[in-house]
Amino acid sequence: MAEKKVSLPAKLINGGVAGLVGVTCVFPIDLAKTRLQNQQGVQVYKGMLDCLAKTVRSEGYFGCYRGAAVNLTLVTPEKAIKLAANDVFRQKLSKDGHLPLWGEVLAGCGAGTCQVVVTTPMEMLKIQLQDAGRLAAQRPVPTPAQAAAPGPAPSLVAPPPQARPTPPRRPSATGITVELLRTRGLAGLYRGAGATLMRDVPFSMIYFPLFANLNALGRETAGSQGDLQAQAPFWQSFLAGCTAGSVAAVAVTPLDVIKTRLQTLQKGEGEDTYRGIIDCTGRIMRREGPSAFLKGATCRALVIAPLFGIAQGVYFLGVGEMMLDLLG
Repeated sequence: MAEKKVSLPAKLINGGVAGLVGVTCVFPIDLAKTRLQNQQGVQVYKGMLDCLAKTVRSEGYFGCYRGAAVNLTLVTPEKAIKLAANDVFRQKLSKDGHLPLWGEVLAGCGAGTCQVVVTTPMEMLKIQLQDAGRLAAQRPVPTPAQAAAPGPAPSLVAPPPQARPTPPRRPSATGITVELLRTRGLAGLYRGAGATLMRDVPFSMIYFPLFANLNALGRETAGSQGDLQAQAPFWQSFLAGCTAGSVAAVAVTPLDVIKTRLQTLQKGEGEDTYRGIIDCTGRIMRREGPSAFLKGATCRALVIAPLFGIAQGVYFLGVGEMMLDLLG
């Protein structure tokens, strides 16, 4: 399969733009995925639609975008590294313009390994912000009868000390980062790095070869007419990205559940904390059963499919090349 050579700066721009567009479109579903995966005892949400509806009611429309600023800031380098690294590895492993299947898998493995440098702290911060609404929903709210219950006579000197409880402060990415660096150092931001690597490497090993082969169908058709360097049409790149993304996303969902649980710092009442990957896997299996490893699988497929469809569509449209031409 012949590979079209693109300059590294263009690859970085393509990956960054694709990531920004994709994340903006699918972030609310990703928030639902995180909250569903973190549910252990108290079932606040019955499913994705219930989660989104309750989030909008209690936190407003923009509550669905909690943590989006972190993603939008770091997704550019993350997607740029992922897509560019995959292309670099593919070009290095190609022989006479053709890449065998083992080379495609190895290139995906390299891309997944490289992106973890950015993905781990991004996911760490994003998960705390996304899950804050779920934890707030678990806190007990006084019933009307409790609120109207008679109490001690009000003081004329000072207002009742618990008349108006102070709502918990909303966490911020900056506050979480400062606290983690102060208490745990740089390692605090890279909590769950092993689980992230365990998820992203298999994902890339499935995604990139599958996408390349699906996308090559257009090139083979064009190649049969003598144009070996033909690029697949936009719609085919988009559908290939969606299909490969959804297959890879569902395949690694159990690993994503483990990663999400390990990286969540604040737990609800009665929820487990974990000492590592093996401990987390064993506790989930014992307490919640095998089905818990597929929590958020539908959400994850709905997030990753359009995310990578948009990413590959933008990538193959050559937005980076056009921007470099304008700047040049």
